[in-house]
Amino acid sequence: MKKLILATVFILGGFSIQAQEKLNKNAKYEIEVNGNCDMCQGRIQKAAFSVQGVKSANWSPDTHKLNLILNEEKATILDIKKAVAKAGYDTDEVKATNENYDKLPGCCQYDRK
Repeated sequence: MKKLILATVFILGGFSIQAQEKLNKNAKYEIEVNGNCDMCQGRIQKAAFSVQGVKSANWSPDTHKLNLILNEEKATILDIKKAVAKAGYDTDEVKATNENYDKLPGCCQYDRK
């Protein structure tokens, strides 16, 4: 009987180990962020870096793409999109509130969709 219980514990323990998802400590993402200029670049990157776990953030005014490297154990891509939206910039998934958008300087107020 002890052998049966012990075997069951090992089998169930093996299944629980397989069920755990490995999170990437250097996950790479590219997201679209609306903006216009170099001032936007500084604000967008600062907003991204405000999220714990972001290792690299580089936004291009030409492509409107924010390239990220983040530790998925500390942050999600949604956390970053929310931080960028809070700074006044729309992302592909999270839109800035009108209040936050209106706080942007005139040159940074992009055409909203």
